[in-house]
Amino acid sequence: MSKPLSRRALLRLAPLERRFYQCDTIDVARALLGMVLLRELPEGLVAVRLVEVEAYLGVGDRACHTFAGRRTPRTEVMWGEAGCLYVYFTYGMHHCANVVTRDAGVPEAVLLRGAVPLLGREAVAARRHGREGRALLDGPGKLCQGLGLDRADNGTDLTSLGGVWLADDGQRLPDRWVRRGPRVGVGGAGEAAAWPLRFRVELDAPAVGT
Repeated sequence: MSKPLSRRALLRLAPLERRFYQCDTIDVARALLGMVLLRELPEGLVAVRLVEVEAYLGVGDRACHTFAGRRTPRTEVMWGEAGCLYVYFTYGMHHCANVVTRDAGVPEAVLLRGAVPLLGREAVAARRHGREGRALLDGPGKLCQGLGLDRADNGTDLTSLGGVWLADDGQRLPDRWVRRGPRVGVGGAGEAAAWPLRFRVELDAPAVGT
């Protein structure tokens, strides 16, 4: 397991550059595994390592909010610049956070589905009503709840230091620790429901850093 990073070391991590997000969305999804998501909360800095994501491929993907060129006030961020945060509210219950990919006008994104805490576990657990273990951040709604992400964060530029950003601490997750399969909760998306666009890390991988 990698040595835990201190708050000072985490704050020294530079945000991922925009070019990281401008690549093929599936490649970005795989590359996001192991990256560090940092969030400034009133309780202090929280950092988590991403361990599960899903790719959404825009106008040709029936599971994507921009399928067939749909463009609404809610999805406008997806049509914009790569490296921005797309946060939406779903089922009247929880928020989901995505990172926008590709070029402006190509509305694709990666859903952040799960993470493990590196710093600020107590703050995250309190926001998750005392949940612990694998159930702490093992879902997109849980991730947003634990990190306090909501529609107010929609459109945030992740490539600059601010309330939330993504960084690379040099931790690499080999393919042997990664599983790929269909996305969750998209059964009505026709053949797109079976596309293997969900990437997740085995949580017993020695480098996850739980």
